[in-house]
Amino acid sequence: MSRRSSLLSVFPAGLALPRVPFAAALRKSFAQGYDRVALRADVLAGIVVGIVALPLSMALAIAVGVAPEHGLYTAIIAGIVVALTGGSKFQITGPTAAFVVILAPIVSREGLAGLLTAGLMAGVLLVAMGLARVGRLIQFIPHPVTTGFTAGIATVIATLQIKDILALPVAHLPETYLEKVAALWQARSGANLPDFATGLVTFVLLVTLPKKIPRLTSRVPAPLIVITGVSLVTALLPRVWPAFHLATIGSRFHSVVNGHEVAGIPQVPPLPMLPWGAGTLSLRSLNHLASAAFAIAMLGAIESLLSATIADGMTGKKHDPDAELIGLGLGNIVAPFFGGIAATGALARTATNIRAGARSPLSAVVHSLVVLLAILLAAPLVAFVPMASLAGLLLLVAWNMSEVRHFVNIVRIAPKSDVFVLLACYVLTVVFDMVIAVSFGVVMAALLFMRRTAELTQSRMLEGAGGESDYALEPGVAVYEIAGPLFFGAAQNAMGALGSVGADTRVIVLALGHVPSIDATGFVALESAISRLRTLKKWVVLTGPLPEPHAVFDRANLPQHHEHVRFAETVEAGLALARELVAMRPPGDGVAPPSRPSVTPSSRPVAPA
Repeated sequence: MSRRSSLLSVFPAGLALPRVPFAAALRKSFAQGYDRVALRADVLAGIVVGIVALPLSMALAIAVGVAPEHGLYTAIIAGIVVALTGGSKFQITGPTAAFVVILAPIVSREGLAGLLTAGLMAGVLLVAMGLARVGRLIQFIPHPVTTGFTAGIATVIATLQIKDILALPVAHLPETYLEKVAALWQARSGANLPDFATGLVTFVLLVTLPKKIPRLTSRVPAPLIVITGVSLVTALLPRVWPAFHLATIGSRFHSVVNGHEVAGIPQVPPLPMLPWGAGTLSLRSLNHLASAAFAIAMLGAIESLLSATIADGMTGKKHDPDAELIGLGLGNIVAPFFGGIAATGALARTATNIRAGARSPLSAVVHSLVVLLAILLAAPLVAFVPMASLAGLLLLVAWNMSEVRHFVNIVRIAPKSDVFVLLACYVLTVVFDMVIAVSFGVVMAALLFMRRTAELTQSRMLEGAGGESDYALEPGVAVYEIAGPLFFGAAQNAMGALGSVGADTRVIVLALGHVPSIDATGFVALESAISRLRTLKKWVVLTGPLPEPHAVFDRANLPQHHEHVRFAETVEAGLALARELVAMRPPGDGVAPPSRPSVTPSSRPVAPA
């Protein structure tokens, strides 16, 4: 390395940092070498993402039912903490649309204090999940489940925007979806045309502007251009059209700073506070919020890890899922003490971060600082932003989140069982909630998977001399082959045919060389079948089990408990042993059994048939 490049190096390659169960992304970035060029790229990317996050954070907080500054505080505090302690180099953390469905009912029931406390509890659960190394288990959630509940969440979010885009006079929306729709329909006569026009124009511009002037929107985020422009126009229109009236952030929200009431968001940074308010946190309150905290933790883990996985696909890098869960948990623990609501990885902001050229988690830190500067410098201007414009922005978020084309394509080409899981998760998410939808979807997908796996386990009986067989069978000898896992879903069917063995058959050779695994139910079914063959006075020769079933047989010591059972390493060896057993008296005739052959379950090595 040249003298100039070494002077530019901020963190030289190979820098050894303490090994800790979190901060994996930051440690990896520094260990690979981090110079001023990378720092400049992170600063520029962070500025872009911070501008994108500013209106989204406010809109999502409003959609949840709290003041817009709480969304900004979330982007600041959780954004910094998760970036410094998480496992993804490019993840941007903050309030997300997916949380609206879960958090809005909590606010209506428990208020802001209950919401912040539930987020704190969810953070503790997320840290525990990361320490328990369950991050990689999220990948086992089937695609129809995630697609179904994501589309369902998008539907609910879009429905919630009807209130602000039409300025309907509804003080508080009910908790269930169908009741929300009914309340909105009943208030339809109070719709305000200027608000609707503002929301519609905002939505259309957000969709068309990136296509019409891509060079401009590639440098300046479209939401900043559109919402700033619409806010300026709507602020000036009343001067020429006195009847023009819109609901804005300044007219909807007020805060008190130093004893003075301020319209919109307060021009102060997030300050320390107790999430549960002035009182004490009781065990009863924790029990009351436990289910909400669990829902927040599960959705946060799923969305954050899915976002990190997609970021890996865009960059070719790998994230640490367990470190990401720990970082996300710490972010959700710290944020409520500064007024921040629940946070998770935001896919759209993460993708913007990557496209803007981010190199490390420091870009996420810069994004949070940009949001903080916006509060300190531009809070009075935020009061002029129309509520309908933020609703239009969230309508676009919901549309992108729904992935309608992908949803329809799965319904068109996927197996009927997957389509059923997809539609069930969608309906349950809309009508009830995400936890019920995911729980039902995972259970149904697991049952359908077990059914498919059970169908893969095949068996066949080869009996009689001179018949069609892969083996030369002696009279009185039959081979029963099983191929596939012998688990609880397939055990009964696989072992059932043994009951129909012919009366002339005296020895059954069980070929298990293609059974990769056996569980407790499979072993019980096998042993039950072996016991039935004992009552039928048949000899049994078990051949060729693979290492995992072989270890089960070793521990069970079948020959000690079943005098009619023998072992052989291969089917050929089992047939040779069967020829000897055919000539012997059947087991159970009161005649002392012959001495055990030298081949036992503990013989090694085991060769599959």
